[in-house]
Amino acid sequence: MTRIALVVSDVDGTLLTKDKVLTERAAKAARELRDAGIAFTITSSRPAIGMGFLIAPLQIDLPVGPFNGSSIVSPDMRPLEQSLIPADAAQRSVDLLHQRGIDIWVFTADAWLTRNPDGDYVPNEQRAIRADPTIISDFAPYLSSACKIVGASRDFDLLARCESEMRELLGSEATAVRSQSYYLDITPPGRNKGTFVKAMAERLGIPLDQVATIGDMHNDVAMFEVSGLSIAMGNASDDVKSRAKRVTTSNHDEGFANAMEMILAENAQG
Repeated sequence: MTRIALVVSDVDGTLLTKDKVLTERAAKAARELRDAGIAFTITSSRPAIGMGFLIAPLQIDLPVGPFNGSSIVSPDMRPLEQSLIPADAAQRSVDLLHQRGIDIWVFTADAWLTRNPDGDYVPNEQRAIRADPTIISDFAPYLSSACKIVGASRDFDLLARCESEMRELLGSEATAVRSQSYYLDITPPGRNKGTFVKAMAERLGIPLDQVATIGDMHNDVAMFEVSGLSIAMGNASDDVKSRAKRVTTSNHDEGFANAMEMILAENAQG
C-alpha cells in the first residue's frame, strides 16, 4: 500500500457513535496519526458551529470542512473559504421541500434557522451540533446567505425520491445528496467532500494517492473517488461499501479506530 500522509474523516456515523459520542479509542487513534506524522482533519454535513467541540480532543490543527466540504474553516472556526447556494436555487429548494411536506432547515455561516421548532429531528440536531435553532416565520430574508439547506423527514423513501427530484430541479446550480437516511442536504454547486479533500491535499502538498478517506454515507463517496485509499464503515449501505476500496467495522464496533490502526500498521511496514 502507498504510504498514507493525510487522513480525512467524516463525522457522524464514522468518527462518532450513533449516540454522537467520540469514544476514547477513536480520539486516541486520531492523535496517534499526528504523532506518526500523518495529517488528520474532518469534513461533515454539519455546520461549523457543530464541529468545534471535536477540535481539542482530536488535536486538529488543520482546517476542517463543514457543510459537506463546501466551506473551509480554521480550527478556531474562522471562515477561510465560504461558498453559498445561489439565492434562486435556494428558493426553489425550499419550495420543493415545502410542497413535499418535508421539514426545512436553513443554515447560514453562524445560524440554524427553522420555521418548525417541533420538527421530528430538531432534538436530534440540537444534541448533535450542541446548538439551538433560531425560530423564524419566513426563510426569504436568509436565502441569499444560505450555506446549506436541509430537508428532514422520517419518511426515508419520500426523502430518497425528493433527492432525485431535487437533483433534476437544480441541475448544476446546487448539490443535493442525503447525509443521513433522514436528511437531504442542498449545498453550493461544485463543492463537496471530494473538493475539500483535494483542497487540503493541495494546501499540504500531498499527492492524492497518499490520502485516505473514511465515511459511511452517500455524501462520502465524493471523497472516495479522489483519494488513494477509501474506507467505508461497516454501518454503511452496500452501495456505499461498493464504492470504497476497504470496509472496516461499524461505528458501534470502533470502526474508525480499527481503520486508523490499520493505516498506522501498514505505514510502519513501509
